[in-house]
Amino acid sequence: MAEHADHADHPAYPVGLRLSGRRVVVVGGGQVAQRRLPALIAAGADIVLVSPAATPSVEAMADAGEIRWERRPYADGDLADTWYALIVSDDTSANDAASAEAERTRTWCVRSDNADAATAWTPATGRSEGVTVAVLTTDTHGRDPRHCAAVRDAVVEGLRDGTLAAPHHRTRTPGVALVGGGPGDPDLITVRGRRLLAEADVVIADRLGPRDLLDELPPHVEVIDAAKIPYGRYMAQEAINQALIEHAKAGKAVVRLKGGDPFVFGRGMEEAQALAAEGIACTVVPGISSSISVPGAAGIPVTHRGVAHEFTVVSGHVAPDDERSLVDWPALAKLRGTLVLLMAVDKIGAIARTLIAHGKAPETPVALVQEGTMAAQRRVDATLATVAERAVAEDVRPPAVIVIGDVVAVGASAAPSLPNSRRERRPHPAE
Repeated sequence: MAEHADHADHPAYPVGLRLSGRRVVVVGGGQVAQRRLPALIAAGADIVLVSPAATPSVEAMADAGEIRWERRPYADGDLADTWYALIVSDDTSANDAASAEAERTRTWCVRSDNADAATAWTPATGRSEGVTVAVLTTDTHGRDPRHCAAVRDAVVEGLRDGTLAAPHHRTRTPGVALVGGGPGDPDLITVRGRRLLAEADVVIADRLGPRDLLDELPPHVEVIDAAKIPYGRYMAQEAINQALIEHAKAGKAVVRLKGGDPFVFGRGMEEAQALAAEGIACTVVPGISSSISVPGAAGIPVTHRGVAHEFTVVSGHVAPDDERSLVDWPALAKLRGTLVLLMAVDKIGAIARTLIAHGKAPETPVALVQEGTMAAQRRVDATLATVAERAVAEDVRPPAVIVIGDVVAVGASAAPSLPNSRRERRPHPAE
């Protein structure tokens, strides 16, 4: 049998531990424990934390019943009947004693302060939809955790965005994913949304979705422009629903790529209801709504301590005096928080006049952010009294998010430092 000194000459043997319901002891409640505990909790382990103190996050795990916390230093015998030990305290003598007990009891043991004294190493780990990627170095004399993490990140990102080819058998079932693509910048789509795009056979895309991502799709993917689906303007949604149903029933993986979030003025529920009526499985992938992301990209916080304790998002596609309007504009005028308007560029004059007529101060700051998060993003500032004139003079066009409230002034000083923000005036085409 080889002596322990020879262990360093051999690479670690990779294995996946099934810890569900099995006792795991963690010695130390600091930052390392805070990072490692969530994965152990997710694995279903019966976790005992032995530590006199813990970070607030670790304490919260104990308060929630996810772990059992014994608030004391390590003592010999703590690893009895333990399957796996994680030693991460800042007490070297306690760590040495716990390692010695682990060796005697043949308990696999990880040490954060001395990897050479451990009987197990924690790999750099990442996950992507049912696959766990774990990376360990094979160089036992020059372990570089940063290199392992970099390799892990590259593999996981490739699996998530589809750039890393990983062929596998996939049982095709009729199904549609309603994917919120975010405000427009392709980097702001969710990881899950991007993965589903990479697996799609058919993509039905909105005009306001992240268009740059469509160019990354494989040649076999059929891309349908929702804005060009026939039958006329008022039949467009019905035609989109029908296209989703037909392709799903043909056994294809269908992604309905929408701008922002599917359920924030996106008519996503109408599509989900149409699919449910046909018995077609539907997955909803939330997206970053332009109502908060676009103001943020322009340096405007929709809430700010001491300035706004609430924000209200309103569709402005129907004028305040239109009988079809469902908005209580007089009530909105009385709110002290932030008002965010979507689809309101051509109605902003009527909206501003209505808000002023019902008590909103004419000098209330207003910002119009056009093409938010995109390369052409620009911001135009005004007040309620001047916004209609400014919108025309600056030729503000959809898509644009309009923010009304004192937070506009709060964010004014921060906006120039943001890479996508352009506050300068753009000449009118007639000039």
